[in-house]
Amino acid sequence: MKKTLMTGAATLALTTVGLAGGAQAQDLTIAGPWIGADQEMVEKVLELFEEQSGLDVAYVGSDSFEQQIVIDAEAGSAPNIAVFPQPGLASDMAKRGFLTPLGADVENWVRDNYAAGQSWVDLGTSVGPDGNPALYGFFYKVDLKSLVWYVPENFEDAGYEVPTSMEELKALTEQIVADGETPWCIGLGSGAATGWPATDWVEDMMLRTQPPEVYDGWVDNSVKFDDPRVVAAIEEFGWFARNDAFVSGGASAVASTDFRDSPKGLFTSPPQCYLHRMASFIPAYFPEGTVEGEDVDFFYFPSYAEKDLGNPVLGAGTLWAITNDSPAAHQFIEFLETPEAHEVWMSQKGFLTPHKGVDASKFGDPATAAMNEILLGATTFRFDGSDLMPGGVGAGSFWTGMVDYAGGKSAEDVAKSIQASWDALK
Repeated sequence: MKKTLMTGAATLALTTVGLAGGAQAQDLTIAGPWIGADQEMVEKVLELFEEQSGLDVAYVGSDSFEQQIVIDAEAGSAPNIAVFPQPGLASDMAKRGFLTPLGADVENWVRDNYAAGQSWVDLGTSVGPDGNPALYGFFYKVDLKSLVWYVPENFEDAGYEVPTSMEELKALTEQIVADGETPWCIGLGSGAATGWPATDWVEDMMLRTQPPEVYDGWVDNSVKFDDPRVVAAIEEFGWFARNDAFVSGGASAVASTDFRDSPKGLFTSPPQCYLHRMASFIPAYFPEGTVEGEDVDFFYFPSYAEKDLGNPVLGAGTLWAITNDSPAAHQFIEFLETPEAHEVWMSQKGFLTPHKGVDASKFGDPATAAMNEILLGATTFRFDGSDLMPGGVGAGSFWTGMVDYAGGKSAEDVAKSIQASWDALK
């Protein structure tokens, strides 16, 4: 395999070469956002494809992927396949005619073989230059956000059980307070990105209080941000975050506590909190030497039993699309349908998949396998909503609005201000 790595300004300077640069003699060129250790892991997957197909593959990783892939597509020098970290950019490129539809067979395969398969079809479908929708993206490598972290020893000592519904989670929250303890650690701080952890809370609450189509409408603003259903979801987050008795340090500490520091209260003696809702990456900020599944564990952020909305999961993931059509590109997409294509990365680390046919024993550690069980149990998967909204909203007014809400501003006023920022973009 030809290995190529470009970063930052070096990548952008090589516009005439592009993300497929130096790889023109290869049978298949692939570009994506992974560099460093992640690049080494994806290359193991590509090596398997080379072995099975007899084709030569070149991968180019870039930390400026989102900018460079547009430059290359406009110049007619795109790689055969591009790996998009977010579906929004892929959708924009599909509309401009820079992506190739994957076809009905791939669409049917995803629907039949991925857990919550229709969700993945919907996420990978975009409107093409002809104005018609088609499947342009194949999701491979997923991240999970709908998780609550806890210390099993603390639960055992206090006699608490893992809740299986939102009603039970709220009852547990109140029980911990009744026992004289503090249930939650919550932190929204993240430097210039302060507020984003609250957007995940609200997105999860939207999926637990409304059907998926309402969530989709909220994301594209056909359901306005100040719609009562959205306001109610914000207030559901507030039920946890705006009660002084429920949060370590009190409600006033939520916005000022850095999200990287917020889980530390789980591990103090005595514990400063018992519960922490955060995505699958948060163990990177646990105390050194913490063993998942032993020192700390997690459970699915549960749905409401009374609302009959199934088991929705919030997450993210990478979408693979054909940006320079060739038979080898379609052959590679077919390869991604095989369990082996997933298992080779599963056996390393940091990989989740909705593929129902994989061998779970191939996961590199039990914690990741347990997370994947949650993913496979999902009836609905939805991508992080703020990532799909216009940048000025999803990475702007939504963030700051949640900080204002945590600070005491009403959900109605916050929602109105966010909607006003969206209207100003039109």
